[in-house]
Amino acid sequence: MTTFAKEFTLSSYESFSDIYSRAVSRFGSETTLRNQLISPKSEQQLLNISDDRWLAAFTQKIFQSGMNWQVVRNKWPNFENAFFQFDVEKMLLIHDEMWEEKAKDPSIIRHFGKVMTIRENAIMMSEIQAKHDSFAQFVATYPSNNIVELWQYLKKHGARLGGNTGAYTLRIMGKDTFLLTKDVEGYLRNQQILTTGRDTQAALKAAQSAFNHWHEESNLPYCQISQCIAYSVN
Repeated sequence: MTTFAKEFTLSSYESFSDIYSRAVSRFGSETTLRNQLISPKSEQQLLNISDDRWLAAFTQKIFQSGMNWQVVRNKWPNFENAFFQFDVEKMLLIHDEMWEEKAKDPSIIRHFGKVMTIRENAIMMSEIQAKHDSFAQFVATYPSNNIVELWQYLKKHGARLGGNTGAYTLRIMGKDTFLLTKDVEGYLRNQQILTTGRDTQAALKAAQSAFNHWHEESNLPYCQISQCIAYSVN
């Protein structure tokens, strides 16, 4: 039996002004809250990011998953050297034996499965480059009012970019996206906006619809709406 998320009308959602007011009260003042909110990059700023930086960002987030983030940061210069600053074209030229050697390099974190995501994600990016001016152009022009579709694309065509990994990387790089953190997911469930597994099509569609509503109401970026929801409940 197929399960569908509850259909919401505009009046079903809590007013964002109420969400925002709770977040302000937790910080003591609107100024203090505003100082905590991040701003997304403009489309032009995203277009200016070279594709090697996207591959590097995906890789760093993949290695940080399940590990101490600072350990990854400390070793990151070694990753940059080992993988030719994550030049996408160069990644496609590395032969299998060299990949195996790099996965054993003691100067980086030795994890064969995660190392091989570099090649797989470089392949994904090269396929996108063949259809767009660059991977950066693909991301920069992707509409935030359907950002969950981009999450799903990364999960389907990339390696280890499902869950929060792909979405977090987009946020870190400046793409305007909400995040389904524990606090945000908890709020959406409490409001019965999410009624299925978090990563199901129904849940993602329901979350996107809710954020689209709050974006239209507040005219705030999706990333700031996401933060305000998290702050309003925690």
